[in-house]
Amino acid sequence: MDYARKKKLTNWTIGLIFLSSGIEYAVILPTIWAYLQLLDAEPYFLGLCLSAFSFAGLFTGPVFGYWSDRRHQTKAVILFANLFQIVGNFMFFIGGSKWMILSSRLVAGAATGVSASIFSYLARSTNSQERARVFSTVMACRQVGLLIGPACNLFLRLCNVQVGPFVVNKFTSPGLFMCLVWLLLQILVMVMYHDLPPPTLPSRVVAAASHDVLEEEEPLMQQEAGHEEVAESGSYGSTSAEHRVPVLGDECRYVPNGHLADEEPVGEKSPFEDFSSTREYLREEVVVLLTAQFIILFNQMALETMLTPFTQQYLGFGDLENSIMYFLSGVEVICSFFLVRCLSTRLTDRVVLVIGLVICNMAGVWCLIFLAQPRAGSFAVLLAELVVGIFLKVLGLPFVAVSQMSLFSKVTAEKTQGLSQGLRRSVGGIATILGPLWAGGLTGNLYIMLGVMMGLLSLLTMMVGLSYTYLVEPPREYQSEVTQDECSS
Repeated sequence: MDYARKKKLTNWTIGLIFLSSGIEYAVILPTIWAYLQLLDAEPYFLGLCLSAFSFAGLFTGPVFGYWSDRRHQTKAVILFANLFQIVGNFMFFIGGSKWMILSSRLVAGAATGVSASIFSYLARSTNSQERARVFSTVMACRQVGLLIGPACNLFLRLCNVQVGPFVVNKFTSPGLFMCLVWLLLQILVMVMYHDLPPPTLPSRVVAAASHDVLEEEEPLMQQEAGHEEVAESGSYGSTSAEHRVPVLGDECRYVPNGHLADEEPVGEKSPFEDFSSTREYLREEVVVLLTAQFIILFNQMALETMLTPFTQQYLGFGDLENSIMYFLSGVEVICSFFLVRCLSTRLTDRVVLVIGLVICNMAGVWCLIFLAQPRAGSFAVLLAELVVGIFLKVLGLPFVAVSQMSLFSKVTAEKTQGLSQGLRRSVGGIATILGPLWAGGLTGNLYIMLGVMMGLLSLLTMMVGLSYTYLVEPPREYQSEVTQDECSS
């Protein structure tokens, strides 16, 4: 089997993994509260179960990422992580007590850390200009799963059979269904997924060089004019020249994110031999992007938490109306991801990030004005105000999510990309835990809740504005004597 076919099968498998994760979320979430009530669980147990799923990923993300960096393998990590999904969902199917349900979500949540390894593989196997497109497509796959999940529940809720000692009903069937889905996916990973080496470096060098000349002309010109000053001061921005101004060395050993490839063959030198976490992560641009990851997810989860009580209190929405609302929001998210995919071919990541922040700020101001204290009026007016607020929030999310992820992969070292993506995943996990807790306690005081969300968003916007010049792939000096023909040779 040739390289192109292996890569295509691998990419399809990655898409199926994210599709399945979206289906699981949409299949488990609608029935878990009723399932817990059947087991005499207290109301706070729902929050514990939802938080446990995200909590487990906080620790497994960096571990799985570190594993893939050390072993230069992603397939083994995926196969191992899928075991947690299989076991966790089978525990959910068995049930029996509220503690079993809590444990099942904790075990299944451990598998979410595998996304760090997958995104590190995608970062290593793509060049700068195509990375945002690939990331947006993968993230859209999960959104498609969120739409498919409710359709699966239509037939799962009809189950009512006895299988040996186990009862298969509308509460336990989602666990059995997802257990079978992850078992099937385990087989597909074994057959279709391949640990492929990165594309040949010379072609990536030429592509990266032409892309930077076309889309990053101003920073490159500034760097070329001020190279002597940079060399004398020994720094560019907030990091050493060793990382900021890498030179295209012998045999075109340049890799897309600005770090030189190791001379030793893969596997002979540990990627962490000269690694410094403070030098790698305590940099201005990295801190800004991690902050963006936290604030955007925090606001998203807080909004999702307050939305159902809001619609119930002010609009009288029930399960059907809320399901339709979430379905339409899911369709918009998918369209937004593909819009970002198209724009990423024409705009740089930081421009896409700014566009997303502008939209999110518009949504925050709108919600603060019209939704923090709904005015007594007609149903249609309040519904229109809510629709506009949700539309803007959902529209801006993919712009920020994709651009910050793509930029993060470019400003961090490629050889430790797994650990870096694991750190990013953990920061997002903390946000998904704190967001619902914050909103859940303030559904009766929306001014404070939405005001803090708007304040965080304003802080992020200011940070991006002040660090805008650093939110690019690290500049590099191309040797004039290195031509495309020399690279090819």
